[in-house]
Parts: sequence; C-alpha cells; structure tokens
Amino acid sequence: MPDDSFHVFDTTLRDGAQREGVALTVADKLAIARLLDAFGVGFVEGGWPGANPKDTEFFRRASQELDLEHARLTAFGATRRPGAHTADDPQVAALRDSGAPVVTLVAKSDVRHVERALRTTPEENLAMIADTVAHLRAEGRRVFVDLEHFFDGYLYDPSYALEAVRAAAGAGADVAVLCDTNGGMLPAGVGRVVAEALEATGARLGMHAQDDTGCAVANTLAAVDAGATHVQCTANGYGERVGNADLFSVVAALELKHGRKVLPEGCLAEASRVSTAVAELVNIAPATHQPYVGVSAFAHKAGLHASAIKVDPDLYQHTDPALVGNDMRMLVSDMAGRASIELKAEELGVDLGGDRAPAARAVERIKELETRGYSFEAADASLELLLREELGEAPELFTAESWRVITERRADGVAVSEATVKLHVKGERMIATAEGNGPVNALDRALRQAVEGVYPELGALRLVDYKVRILEGGGTGAVTRILVTFGDGHSEWTTVGVGENVIDASWTALEQAVRYGLMHQGHNE
Repeated sequence: MPDDSFHVFDTTLRDGAQREGVALTVADKLAIARLLDAFGVGFVEGGWPGANPKDTEFFRRASQELDLEHARLTAFGATRRPGAHTADDPQVAALRDSGAPVVTLVAKSDVRHVERALRTTPEENLAMIADTVAHLRAEGRRVFVDLEHFFDGYLYDPSYALEAVRAAAGAGADVAVLCDTNGGMLPAGVGRVVAEALEATGARLGMHAQDDTGCAVANTLAAVDAGATHVQCTANGYGERVGNADLFSVVAALELKHGRKVLPEGCLAEASRVSTAVAELVNIAPATHQPYVGVSAFAHKAGLHASAIKVDPDLYQHTDPALVGNDMRMLVSDMAGRASIELKAEELGVDLGGDRAPAARAVERIKELETRGYSFEAADASLELLLREELGEAPELFTAESWRVITERRADGVAVSEATVKLHVKGERMIATAEGNGPVNALDRALRQAVEGVYPELGALRLVDYKVRILEGGGTGAVTRILVTFGDGHSEWTTVGVGENVIDASWTALEQAVRYGLMHQGHNE
C-alpha cells in the first residue's frame, strides 16, 4: 500500500470462495494470493483457520511459501463464545496460531441477531467484542472487526449498532467495518448511515457490501464519500448469493474517478491480467462485460461510435483502457460503417492502403452476410480473410471440389463417421478419406490428410473449440451458426460458418480456420 491512510482489503479467498460452484484447493488459494499481491491490495484475507482443515493448512503453507510484497495476510474468525474466557477459546487460539499479522473478527451488531442467533444478552455481546479485540491486540495482532448486519441493525436499533462500533474501537480495533450482510442497501442510505456512524463514534470505518441489489460497488463508493477509509472487496465480485463488491471496479473508480491513489504505482495496469488469471483459477469463464477489465469493456460496435473514435478515442470511452491493462476493440457487424472497417483492419494488421473502395465493399458484404446469420464479432479470422479477399491478398492455398460425410451406427452401438474430401492443391487433385468421432472430426481429419503433405505446418494446428447456435426456424431445419476455434500453441483464432445444414456450415468454418492458420505461417500463395 502507498500508506496506511486507506485500506484495499480483499476477501476472495474467504467470502469470494462462498460463491456457488467455487471450490478452491490450498494451491489455488496460494496462487490467487500471489496475484492479489501483484495487484497491490493491502490485505488478503486467507480464510478461517480452525473452522476447516483447508484454511488451517493454507496459513501453515503461506508462512513458508508466500513472499508478499504489498499485502498483509489476514485471518478471519469469530469473537469468543458467550460466557467463555477469551484466552481459553479454541477459535481465538486458532487465530493466534495462524501466524497472520492481522485478524478480522466477525461480530454481531444487530441486537435481533444477538438475542435470536447468539442467544445471549446485548451486554455480553459487547463484552465478547471488546475482550477478543483486547486479547488479540495484546498478542501483537492488528485487528479489524466486521460488524455483521450493521446496516439492518442500525435501521432497527441505531443506538445498539453504534455501541458495537464503540466496543470494537475502544478495545483497540483499527477499523470497524460496517457490513451490508444481506445486500439490501442502496447508495443514498449507505452514505447517510456511514456519515452518522462516523460523527457519532469518531471510529475509523470500513465498508463490506454484498451485491444483492446490484449496488455493491456503488454502495462501497458511497461509503468512501461519507468517510470510510477501508473497503472490502472480492476479485470479479465473487461471493455468496450474487456476490460482493468487485475489487477491480471499486479500485479503478477510486483511482480514475475519485483521483485517489489506493494502489502502489503501476499496479492498476495489472487489473485485467489479474482478473482473468483469478477467473481461470476458480474455473469460471471471465465475465466479458465486466466493467474496466472485461474483454467487451472497451469494445465498439456502432458505426457512429467508430467514426468518432477514429478522430479521438476519448469521444466514446470514459477512460483509457490501457490504464487498467485492457484494450479497445472494434466489433464489425451489420451496424458497421466504413470507419469501423478501417479501424478493425488496422487492429488486424491489414493495410487498406488508403483506398476506400475495399472498405466500402467489405461493409456491404458484411451486412449481406449478417442478414443470413453470420456474426463476425467473435470471428476475427473470418473477417481478416474477407478483408484480404477484397484487397486481392487472400491466398487460395487449396480449393474444394466436393466433400461428403457418412455416419454409421454399428451393431455394437458405436456410431462412426467417415468423411471424404476432394481438393485441388497447387495443381494436383487430392482425395482423402478419414474416420472420426462425429462428422466434424472426420472432416477435419480428412482435410488434414489431403493437404498435410503439401503443407506440413498443418500438423501444428489443433481444433480447440467448436460451438453450435441455432438461429431461426426451430427444429431440425433451422439455420445454424458454427464457430470454430483453432490454435497452434502460440495463438488462437476463430472462424464462422452459417447454413441450414450444420455439416456444411461446419465445413465453411473449418476450411477458413485452416486457410487462416497456414496464411499466418507464411503461406501466401
């Protein structure tokens, strides 16, 4: 952190791991902690030692394997139990034994939860907070207190919620974190409550926002506007139910919109990389439309936008995407104009040479193709081939005379597809037959057999992904769009095919993918 005046606190490894479908191993948690440290957060909450063996193991390994540059590791746990002696409480002992220099305690601040969930008195709950904070402070730990259900408790009984803040701060807690545990607050209410709590207690306040109203980021920023100097977030907004305040949106807004330096120099530009890397580790596809870091965050589709962006990108972008490690992208569709094509050609490395005619022809072709169901937004390779065709630069490499596919279901219940392709390659007629696990796999194998002798580089190309979408008509006679992704170990590219016959559409995409791959390996004739 630049200094201690403002805390960026990440709880991906604890609160974020409560998202449905997320199951992190200890190795995953260690890897994510390193990524969060690279992003420059001040605190990484590693989990609840003593509550489950995995979190206990994480803290044991973290002490040996993590060499954090910016972040301080934080252990999460509860206050002592009602009626217990703090030094003898096993949960408090697990926090001490974790070795974490910072402890975050969860405590009740809604008197209804105190009486109905904890089943103790309001006075004993305040003593539990004060005793546990004081004990851990005496043990040399820095302590934050998460006041669970604070906003609901404040709206029900403000005096008791404020007493919980005073109990934490009075015992030596660095921060009293106001938690919107049910996620029901809106920004105006958050701002009012935080301001009133700050005026009434004088304590250092933090904000923990759940996203059940879709306002977690806005609520966090409202809390900062009202005087909070500690924000708790999760990478990509992961968390229980619909999630938490998104770390990358909160930090980007604070730095780029509030003009508040909350990360070390150069760390904000790591946002897109860290966001994607964390998504891969938790095995969730990155959110394409995520603010700031999503692949579509600075993607422009409308022709009107493209014309303005060509003059000045700032006319249709709220900030420079490079500041968060992202890029501007141009999307080409039936909304595109010539400016969109020219910008996209530049992005793809296609030199239009100042001639407007190829761009104009490409626009018309694209619009006509999109009426038939084509989409070039996710198929840059098909678009590049189209542009090079208009320039007369697309290498022919091979031409298809015909192809056919037969699928046979054998007596043992196994279905096998056989494909035959007839191609012309550099003046020679090639015929190849191959079997495959389905008709598309058989076509792919037959195509390779037919041309690999002339283009051995084809052996390095692999089919990475195959997507089918039914566009219109319904039933077995519907128009189908196929997206095929190939890779060569260094890069990947996607092509598109459309037709009423799914195999025909697949052939179109396969053929284009192979042409593109060979072209980028230096075959230009």
